[in-house]
Amino acid sequence: MSAENFNDLAAFVAVAKERSFTRAAAKQGVSQSALSQTIKALEARLGVRLLTRSTRSVSATEAGERLLRTLAPRFEEIEQELGALSALRDKPAGTVRITAGEHPAVSILQPALQRILPDHPDIHVEIVVDYGLTDIVAQGFDAGVRLGEQVAKDMIAVRIGPEMRMAVVGSPAYFATRPRPETPQDLTTHNCINIRLPTYGGLFAWEFERDGRELRVRVEGQVVVNHGAVRLASVLDGLGMAYVPEDQIVDHVASGRLIRVLEDWCAPFPGYHLYYPSRRHASPAFAVVLDALRTSDARKASARS
Repeated sequence: MSAENFNDLAAFVAVAKERSFTRAAAKQGVSQSALSQTIKALEARLGVRLLTRSTRSVSATEAGERLLRTLAPRFEEIEQELGALSALRDKPAGTVRITAGEHPAVSILQPALQRILPDHPDIHVEIVVDYGLTDIVAQGFDAGVRLGEQVAKDMIAVRIGPEMRMAVVGSPAYFATRPRPETPQDLTTHNCINIRLPTYGGLFAWEFERDGRELRVRVEGQVVVNHGAVRLASVLDGLGMAYVPEDQIVDHVASGRLIRVLEDWCAPFPGYHLYYPSRRHASPAFAVVLDALRTSDARKASARS
């Protein structure tokens, strides 16, 4: 196979997997128009249409799907073998792509990378903040970070964070005109800040547990957000009560900017895990990142004890 044909097939795989010329062009490092011409030329040589294009989307035809099923695993194997060659280098090198929610990206990934990247200048890490349950294989990620119960069974899951607790908080100004809730059911009479995440397919229900009794409360309020930082800013501004990870509000509670309620109903639960395909050979660069995240969890566990 000529280098030209190989590059054209790689371009087709990129577009078919991304279902977008724009995203595929960005990953390939070429212009959208150049990528479109490459696909047209490939279709002309093969004498069959591979992609169906519309103004909003791109999808593979029957022939395109067949070609993609054949090519995608082979290109992935080539990428893995090329990555494995870096093991022969004196220093680990390469790019590690990780998808994670905002909270673990800030509280777990960033501190770990701060420790290791200065000592590994040839390792590059791309973190994509995404609240959905991303298909890391289809989207070309090396790993993802999610809560333990959200990890698919066919993935290797490595704990990288301690147990977590949620907290219900409101500002002093908010509680100045409203009674503090004493049970989760009391929340139905309060102005609560909702968060909408694609993981849950709608508004996130607030979850509570005490003495083995579990409750899920659908709250209502004037504000709905889809971003943790906006949620925290809203509760600090007195727009309502919020249900947030405990570590995000400890300093605000200590300083008096926020008041915590229903603490005895907020039980700990399994924290964040890094997950990745069991059939994928870990590159040396990925192994360095994974080891840093494991070490980070061990340090936090030691600090708690």
